[in-house]
Amino acid sequence: MKYINILLISALTVITFSCKEEAPKQETAEKVEVKQWQPEDTRSLTAAASKRGLLKKSEDATEGYVLFSPSVGVKTYIMNMEGNIVHQWDGEINTMHSYLQENGNLFRLERDIDFPTFAAGGQAGIIREYDWEGNKLWEFELADDDELLHHDFEVMPNGNILAISYHAKTPEQAIAAGRKPESLGKAGIWPDKIIEIKPNRPNGGEIVWEWHMWDHLVQDVDSTKANYGVIADNPRKIDINVHTEELRVMPKEQIEQMKQMGGATSNATFDNQNSDITHTNAIAYNETLDQIVISVPHYNEIFVIDHSTTTEEAKGSTGGKWGHGGDLLYRWGNPHNYGRGTKDDQMLFGQHDVKWIPEGYPGEGNIMVFNNDILHPGNKAPSVFAAVMAAQSPDPQIAIGDFGNYSAVYELSPPEDSDGSYALPENGVFGPEKPTWEYMAPDKYSFYSAFVSGAHRMKNGNTFITSGAKGRFFMVNPENEIVWDYLQPYYDQYALPDGSPPQPVGPFIFGQFRATHFDADFTAFDGKALEPISPQPEPFIFKMPPPPPTVEKDSMQ
Repeated sequence: MKYINILLISALTVITFSCKEEAPKQETAEKVEVKQWQPEDTRSLTAAASKRGLLKKSEDATEGYVLFSPSVGVKTYIMNMEGNIVHQWDGEINTMHSYLQENGNLFRLERDIDFPTFAAGGQAGIIREYDWEGNKLWEFELADDDELLHHDFEVMPNGNILAISYHAKTPEQAIAAGRKPESLGKAGIWPDKIIEIKPNRPNGGEIVWEWHMWDHLVQDVDSTKANYGVIADNPRKIDINVHTEELRVMPKEQIEQMKQMGGATSNATFDNQNSDITHTNAIAYNETLDQIVISVPHYNEIFVIDHSTTTEEAKGSTGGKWGHGGDLLYRWGNPHNYGRGTKDDQMLFGQHDVKWIPEGYPGEGNIMVFNNDILHPGNKAPSVFAAVMAAQSPDPQIAIGDFGNYSAVYELSPPEDSDGSYALPENGVFGPEKPTWEYMAPDKYSFYSAFVSGAHRMKNGNTFITSGAKGRFFMVNPENEIVWDYLQPYYDQYALPDGSPPQPVGPFIFGQFRATHFDADFTAFDGKALEPISPQPEPFIFKMPPPPPTVEKDSMQ
């Protein structure tokens, strides 16, 4: 959802929308009807006022523990399957999520409190490693005017860290690279790069490998500028002008209002609202293939790149095990981006949390991705949040029943050529045509998280899913039946020094970037008691505000 700030709503408003499966009205986002909120026949995007904690545990639920870090806080928890916290780490600053290692150490992605420049969800800047007792072992920071770690990282088998970073480019640089000038603000653009960090404990690290999107662009709008070419002839390149015709600009007053309500980050300005052109939000590494997969939601695609290259080879189009240098080995989700499909062929919509299924697990070698914001058939608005933005109103209780978007979890099995490379037919698209497996709610529309979220396959064939907007963790069996269900109840009300939340929060007070299930025999738990701590963390009790008043449609014109 690159066109909007996805949290354009009041900090205490619960968004609800009809779960009736009916044909959407054929209206553009600029003609959205605003209606009185009706409590009956609705479902909440946030579940803020719902009963929270353990909702269901059947005999098919996989025993073990869940690792999670509530988005508006500094703590990381390990929870048993009864919903009891059995261990916690007390950090100093806000964290998005964490990775638990077999030795019991914890790596956390944390938010630098005063980084400049960047203003999009997922801001971080710091990676820290802690031991089981919470002692800090290592810290790496990248948070300056030009670069910022954000969203996700991956601990590699050799102990190095793969991380995502913005790399700011000025308007002049962007125009020279072929970006349409009319799509640029004064802040320029922030394409992503991938870096591999070799830790130098206790502080810092050496960047031993890197890959830049900037080195693999194509554009077809200006033959006098760099990267000019036919998009369809360059399917392994990244079109620098994807979605530029769909960019929307908000007035300064609205941006300031959003910041006050927790709907925009503290660095948001009029000039940088469309600078985050890719918003890469997940990264994973496959040691067997020596490949990296990333999720690029503003392109509605996942990309696979070759890690076997040198840094120099990663700048070009030759070299590495597969001979393509740093060009894309594989992409999936929106072939229209590389000129080989129409918008009707789009399969991914603002997706998150891409990863390979590990060896020895059902579906091993396949790719799993959380597909966040799938369009209701006939919906002309890019998302329910775009409809809120179009209303230009602090009251988000619009006719969201007419925008019945939904979410799904996909398992993909990319077709291969005889040499093991990803198959790309001449003038065709990267497959598969459809997922090997998918999960969506039986009624389709009651499972929906328009942002964050994730999923991973478990060793016994169950799948663990995080529906992030409402802080819901649940587990489904191979027959897609829910066998365990939990709504996390923690909201620490953490604030930055200026009083603002650490990232856009709005009413998503229980929001969760991602959670991870570990089997009970995971090595990190050897010798650990893992009994419920006392006292348990205090849950936050949300009080439902009164319904907003009716806003007449004519008042929006």
